[in-house]
Amino acid sequence: MRVHQLTFAVLAITAGLSLTACQNGDDSAGQSDPSSASSAPSSGGASGPGSSSSGGSSSGSSAQGSAKDDAGKPSRGQGATTGTGAREDGNTAKCRTDALEITAKDNTIDGDPDGTVVVQLKNRGGRDCAISGYAGVDLKTNAGSLSAKRTGEKAPSTVLKNGQSTFFGINYPVNTSGGSGVRVTGLLVTPPNERKTVTLAWPGAATLPVTESPGSPVKVGPMGSAGQGG
Repeated sequence: MRVHQLTFAVLAITAGLSLTACQNGDDSAGQSDPSSASSAPSSGGASGPGSSSSGGSSSGSSAQGSAKDDAGKPSRGQGATTGTGAREDGNTAKCRTDALEITAKDNTIDGDPDGTVVVQLKNRGGRDCAISGYAGVDLKTNAGSLSAKRTGEKAPSTVLKNGQSTFFGINYPVNTSGGSGVRVTGLLVTPPNERKTVTLAWPGAATLPVTESPGSPVKVGPMGSAGQGG
């Protein structure tokens, strides 16, 4: 009788193991089905119109890239560039570098402690344009580029009709040390809210005094800070 009981126990354990193995096999087979099903829409979506190889819209990716480029390019003049067709005052388009004739001339008055250069910006774009703020001004020298510092004066907005001009001044220290000083080789001007720079001949004194003082000794005023011709 004991032998029969042991035999039944062994048979029961064997049957239980077989049942467990079957169940595990069924579970693994069932888990593989959702995986293969989920990959089907992915391949179908990639072949749809307007989709990129990454599954997103190719036109959407291109638009995002353009927006980032426009926003990531800061202006050298005062303010942020707002793009082509933007309005400076809500009515008149801002003055673009390509529409401006930019010239510079010496306007130093005898007896003044500082030298003065006046920069003229003339509207040649064929339509009204608005301009305000400070231009970006850099002097090219034999010691490297020297950026002018803004005076901090208020910069009102001006509307230039075709053919009209506005002016701003650049003040710099005169070299009276008797030494060779820092030789100025050119003038770089970037209109307000623009990125395109115009290179001009420097009409002022040939050299600046050498200084160890911090900051730039060259100062630039806002649009309209100098009168016609000075």
